[in-house]
Formats: sequence, structure tokens, C-alpha cells
Amino acid sequence: MEDEISSLPDEELRNKTQAFKDRLNEGESIDDVLVEAFAVAREACKRVLGMRQYRVQLIGGIVLHQGKIAEMKTGEGKTLVAVAPCYLNALLGKGVHVITVNDYLAERDANTVRPVFEFLGMTVGTIITGQDPNTRRFQYNCDVSYGTNSEFGFDYLRDNMVKNIEAKVQSKLYYCIIDEVDSILIDEARTPLIISGEGEAISDLYYLADDFVKTIDEEDYDLDEKEHTVSLTESGFRKAENFFKIRTITNLNNMAIYHHINQALTAHKLMDLDDDYVVKDGEVFIVDEFTGRIMDGRRFSDGLHQAIEAKEKVEIKSDNKTMATVTYQNFFRMYEKLSGMTGTAKTEENEFEQTYNMNVVQIPTNKPVIRADLNDKVYSTEKEKFDAVVEEIIRVHSTGQPMLIGTATVEKSEILSRLLTKRGVKHEILNAKNDKKEAEIVAKAGMIGNITIATNMAGRGTDIKLGNGDKEIEDQVKELGGLYVLGTERHESRRIDNQLRGRSGRQGDPGVSRFYVSIEDEIIKLYGGAAIKKLSKKLKPDEHGALSSRALTRAIENAQKGIEGKNFEQRKDVLKYDNVIDKQRKVIYGERDNVLMGVDLRDTIMQMARDTVVESVEKYIDVKPRNYFNYFKSLYTAFMPEGTLLIPDIANMTRDEVIDNTMEIVKRVYELKMMMVPEYELAQQEKEILLKVVDTYWVDHIDLMDQMRQSVGLVSVAQKDPVKEYTIEGYKMFESLNRKIRRETLKFVFTFDEEDE
Repeated sequence: MEDEISSLPDEELRNKTQAFKDRLNEGESIDDVLVEAFAVAREACKRVLGMRQYRVQLIGGIVLHQGKIAEMKTGEGKTLVAVAPCYLNALLGKGVHVITVNDYLAERDANTVRPVFEFLGMTVGTIITGQDPNTRRFQYNCDVSYGTNSEFGFDYLRDNMVKNIEAKVQSKLYYCIIDEVDSILIDEARTPLIISGEGEAISDLYYLADDFVKTIDEEDYDLDEKEHTVSLTESGFRKAENFFKIRTITNLNNMAIYHHINQALTAHKLMDLDDDYVVKDGEVFIVDEFTGRIMDGRRFSDGLHQAIEAKEKVEIKSDNKTMATVTYQNFFRMYEKLSGMTGTAKTEENEFEQTYNMNVVQIPTNKPVIRADLNDKVYSTEKEKFDAVVEEIIRVHSTGQPMLIGTATVEKSEILSRLLTKRGVKHEILNAKNDKKEAEIVAKAGMIGNITIATNMAGRGTDIKLGNGDKEIEDQVKELGGLYVLGTERHESRRIDNQLRGRSGRQGDPGVSRFYVSIEDEIIKLYGGAAIKKLSKKLKPDEHGALSSRALTRAIENAQKGIEGKNFEQRKDVLKYDNVIDKQRKVIYGERDNVLMGVDLRDTIMQMARDTVVESVEKYIDVKPRNYFNYFKSLYTAFMPEGTLLIPDIANMTRDEVIDNTMEIVKRVYELKMMMVPEYELAQQEKEILLKVVDTYWVDHIDLMDQMRQSVGLVSVAQKDPVKEYTIEGYKMFESLNRKIRRETLKFVFTFDEEDE
């Protein structure tokens, strides 16, 4: 379509955007307009940036649009590849997100493409650290938003902690393109995002509640050893109200007091010194019920630990709480369509398919790669290896050929730097501490005589152009053989090695790459030792003591494959655990959204009441003989005001009739409350109560799940599958979370009082 589109004046080219939107509104699909939209995007790039996408860049764009991973070698212009699929998908008006590895790249890429989108009548936003919520919301509302994985993930978590719907900043998770997709979805997949809050300041309520609990008698509380629960009875409530000088303990304003009393009760009536916990050096430590060992660094959640500290008269400490958490894996799987690009993904194709349901498509390079990848040189000790590396650098440097030297750690890059300084060799050193400056240094790595030492990730995303844009110097560098990439050790993953190699030989440039390895290197020691040692005995070293052969290089790659498999298993494990909490997170966040959007909560409240009634029926009516006294008592304890549940002739009813009759009375009490409190106010009250209860308990629940995740490993000793146990336990805990939310909410909704002054 190039002839037809390139002949259009600017105005008409710009109008195409609206024309496409109209066609989509009339029922055409996004694939129907793909060809034309891509042609328009290419023409716009050509006019605005003076850059026209190569055919391979358009192929890459189509692969991204299909929700796959485009594997494109370094220097193939990935920033430009994203323009057409972004433009096409943004026509739907649902927002397109482009994810990069750091703030610097997000701003750089957004600024590069912004003029193109603006020319076509679209907006581009950037989401970076330190913006206030209003700015952020504005950036998310753009047609295309650039930002980093952590900012997007944290915004998702923060949005699910807001107290009203207007405070949310993130738009829908519709379509996402991840640049350096392997780095974000694989290398960083094991670290969950966590928002933790300062535990509340220690309040006097711990001490007061502790004093109060010491004053009560047996008839003031119900203790169920088997269920491990304890709660105040009516007489207990009266005493509490007198003690704390308040009118009604279950008024919304007294939620904190109520909560603290419950914890103090638990500490005194259910937790035993030297059995559940010990006191040592003025600190309370949990005792693990399975092993009887002291669990260092772990605390009971939900304020219980502090209640025990008050009981034992030791210093009360506050705890850091996990308020919200999500793994990158689960965050990105929420997008309707996910795609990504990187120079290296094929080695992890299996993982991309299993975890994210994304295929990897290898896009041919614009010009064939002519870089020479030489066999590894292997030395018996690390010292010999580094000496050889220094000699090689000096030899190559004398010819003027530029070199990029990759190290696996910051520490190794500094060792090498010291060795070179000692020999008076001038060089630059990068170790992923400074994104912007690094990009500038990396860009110059292809100048004559330059030596750049970098850790693997440093300067990722920046192109090394030979001669840095100066044609004359570029030709000289090409005559010298292009950029020489020297790796000082193999990385755990072949992908990262390939990435280092790929920095040389871009766009058909000449280049050389070689890895220097020693048998003392971590990876060989741990994973390939025996096979490699055996091989190295058979080979003859050269005059510098180095071994080099295809078989040796292959043996090293096999060691890497072993580690990659192990790391994949580990990530699969993290995901299995997070999937359990992910289902729960979606339920809770969904309910929170309903509350925020002002959905009428009456049905929710009635359902909660019904669940509680059924629970009591199962416990006291479905048994022989039926225990009517405890049935009513349990409902009074749970939420019903005293003296309301007079059901005539309950003895002759079936269980279903008992439930229906009880619910009739519950409805009447609720209707009475509605008559006394204006409807708007009641709705507002219910909304506040529910949010407060859900948030308090959900935060504790995450904390508990996290603690269980740490201790569940012990069951594998008992020949059980930890993930399965975690799932079963997690389900039970979620049930109990819902029960707590139910009970606390009902307690506050069904309370009658004039406001406490």
C-alpha cells in the first residue's frame, strides 16, 4: 500500500485515524484494518522521524499484535517495531501499555515515538517514579502509556487499596507490549511486588484491653477449645462498655477497642506460655507446633503478638505488615493480550508457552549476521584466566579495535578494572548503577580504541553503533573487524550470554565474540565440573595454557541447560503458590470494587446473615439432640441484638424451616434499623464498615498465607506435596477469612444505638 498511502497529504493521512475508528465502530474487526493501519504508521514514521520501518520490523509488529514474542536481534530497531501494533490496538480506545526495564528507557522511548502518535492524533504518556496520583491518572488515560514493570504493578496494588473509586489511577489492563520481555517475565518473575505498611503505632489499647480481660469472669466469655475460638458474651459486652466508658461496644467508632479485646481474650484464654510461645530476653517468640522449635523473626499477626507482649509485661513492638502483594507473572497474565520483544527468547520458549501462553517467533535480521563467535578458552584457575583476559585486551587494544568486556558481577568488573589500571590501560566501567549515563557510555563503545567493561545488564536497550554515527570512523572500525565482545565467564543462562554476544554484529556489521572460562568459575564448579574436567584432561593446552574445542564449549552449554531447568522449576513453584492467593485476591478485589462502585449492599449483608445462620444450624440443629439454647446463643454472640430471636414452636420445625424463620426475623430487625437510620446514611455506613473490615482482615490474611508458605516446606519432610498442602490450608484460611469478615460486618450493621458522643 506504500504508493497509495505515501501520496496522501498530511491532513488526509492524519484523518485516517478517525476513519479506522469509525470502521471499528461499525463492526469491522481490528484485523480487518491491520494492513492499512500498519501502512499509515510506517508512513507517519517516515514523515515525522525520517525513519521507515524495514519489512522485518513490520513482521515483528504483526507478531506483537498477535500476542506473541518477537525475537529480534540487537540493533534491529525494537523501539520502532512497537509503533504500528501500538497504533493499531490504540484505535479501540482501551489504552495500550508499553513496559521497559527502567525509567530512563521509558522516557527515552516515549519521547522518540511521541511525535509520530501526535501526528496521527493520539497521545503518549509516561509512568515513572515519583508522580502524584493525578498526573499518573492523566498518563494512563493517554492512548499509549510507557513505563516500567514495577510502576505498573504497584499501581495495580495501590488501586486496590483506595477508599473511593475516583482515587484509582490505572486504566483497564487491555493490551501490553513488554520490551526485553525475557528480563521482565523470567529474570524478575521470582520477586513478588510487596507493599508493606508500618504497623500502627503501639496504642494504649493493648494495655487497657489486657487490664480489662483480667477483670472478667467465666460467664463473660464463650470458649471453644476445639475450634480454638473465644468471644465475649452479652454480660461481657456490658462489662466492656463500663470498663471503657462507652455506650455500645459494637458501634463503628469502637471497632478498634472491640478488636483489641478479642486479641487480649485470645492471648489469655487460648495461648499458653512455653507451649504456644516462650519469653526469652524480654521478647516473645513463637514456638512451632510441629517441631517445637523457636521460630525466630516470625510474629503472630493481627495484633495477637502485641496482646501476648502486654500479657507477659514485655515491651510491645509494632510489626511491618504486608498490605498487598502480586508477582509479575500474575500481574501480566491479567492483560487481555500480552506480547513482548527481546533479542533472546528461544532458549526459554517452553516457559513462555507454559506460564504465559505466548509463542516465540524468530524474526529474520534485516541483513545477515556475519559476526564470528569463537570457541570458549578454558583455563584451570581463575587467576590464569584473568591474566589471559588482560593480555588479550592489551593485544587487541594495540590494533585500535573497540572492545566490550562482559562480567557476571559488579565485583568481578571491579577486579578486572584494577588489573587494567595497573597496566595503564584506559577504560570505562559500567555496573548498572546509573541508567542514563550508562546509555551514553555504551553508545560510544564502538569508537576506535575504546574499552568498555560492563556487567551483563548494564546499558541494556542501547544500541552500539560503530563509529557512533561518524561514517569515516565507522569504516575504519569495520576494517579492524568491528566490535570485539569478550565474556569473562559464562552466565547461569545461555540467554544472557547470547545477549552479550549480540551487542556486536548489528545490522550486518562485522564483529567477534569469545568467552574466557576457568574450571574454578562458579557455574562450572557447581554444574559441569566432572564432565568438563574429564574433557580438559584429553585436550592439549596452547602456549598460554588455554584449552579450546567445540566439545568443551558444548559441555559448558549443557551445564547451563541444567541450571536453566532448575530455575524454571523454581519459578513454576513460586507461581503455583501465588496462584492460590491470586484466586483469592481476585475475589476480594472484585468485592471491594463492588463496594466502591456503590452497588447496593443489602443482598450482600443478607447473604452474610444467611451463611451465619446456616453455620449455626449445622452446629446445633443438625445434631441429635438439638441444642436450641446454644443455637440462639450463638446467633446473639454473632450478630443479633438480645431478645429478638423469639421463634415460636421451633421444636417442631424442619431444619429448613428453622433457617427460613430465623431469616424472617433477621430481615425484620434489618428493616427496623432502616427505619431508624436514613437510607443514604445506612448505605454509607455499610460501605465504610465493609471496606474497613475487609481491608483489615485481608492484610492479615496475606500475612498469614505468607507465614504458612514459609512453614509449609516442612510437610515435604512428611512425604506430602507442599503446594497441595498450601492450597488446602489456603482454602481453609480463606474460608475463615470470609467468616471473620462476615461476623465483624454483621456485628456492626445490626447494632442499635444513638451515636456515641
